[in-house]
Amino acid sequence: MNVIIDKNSGYCFGVEFAIQMAEDELAQEQTLYCLGDIVHNRMEVERLHGLGLRIIDREQLETIHDAKVLIRAHGEPPATYELALRNNLELIDASCPVVLKLQNRVKHAFDAANRQQGQIVIYGQPGHAEVAGLTGQTRNQALIVMTEADLDQVDFARPVTLFSQTTKSTAGFYHMKALMEDRIRAAGGSLEAFDANDSICRQVSNREPALAIFAQLHDVVVFVSGRKSSNGKALFSVVNRTNPRSYFVENEQELDEAWLHGAESVGICGATSTPMWLMERVKERIEAVAAHVV
Repeated sequence: MNVIIDKNSGYCFGVEFAIQMAEDELAQEQTLYCLGDIVHNRMEVERLHGLGLRIIDREQLETIHDAKVLIRAHGEPPATYELALRNNLELIDASCPVVLKLQNRVKHAFDAANRQQGQIVIYGQPGHAEVAGLTGQTRNQALIVMTEADLDQVDFARPVTLFSQTTKSTAGFYHMKALMEDRIRAAGGSLEAFDANDSICRQVSNREPALAIFAQLHDVVVFVSGRKSSNGKALFSVVNRTNPRSYFVENEQELDEAWLHGAESVGICGATSTPMWLMERVKERIEAVAAHVV
């Protein structure tokens, strides 16, 4: 059985940068706080916990003073920086540059929309850390949409500016854009007052066609990702549409030998939040059981 790891899978730049910053700090500090999971991958969070990284939520952040806190790649709203000043917290800011640029674009668009009685709409997952950071640029006035039903909250007779969470599916974004254009026509609004911004990270979106090709090359595909990863869900859907014999696992313990029956080639790939060491571990597990698979 031939077992291949997709060379294009694994951490995107933003996640790799954040984890490197955490490791650099932990080489000098016994404990470093991180606001939320540094990456949506339980296995990596557990590894870093062993080095001294302590995950905290927003309520816990309120009670911490005179400490170092890592801001993960997802970015944070302005309120977090204001709280850090009040509590004398030293922020280790590992916000992804792509996210920071988008936050700035959203803020400028919000200021412009206010002058035109317009609305900011974000195609993204409600409650996601990146989305919280983006809506924070609009004083939490941006409307978040994920499904067609979510569009009911938008007034399509008024100007609309649309952005996307950077890790969403490109196909999903353009489908939402088309639905919004239909709603604008139905409401008698002007398409000229609709500004749709494809703000999906190209390092993420370019993986979609590459993964589709990778999935075609193998009898079975094992997709490795944390279950909380928005990017993982989007990329797995691409793989699964291309190859029905695709399976989602969080780690090597979730592998089922029955998946491998009759397979001559197994491909391993993952999300932008999946560490390469974890895919290597999955590969070792598959190779270990391959001898027993008929």
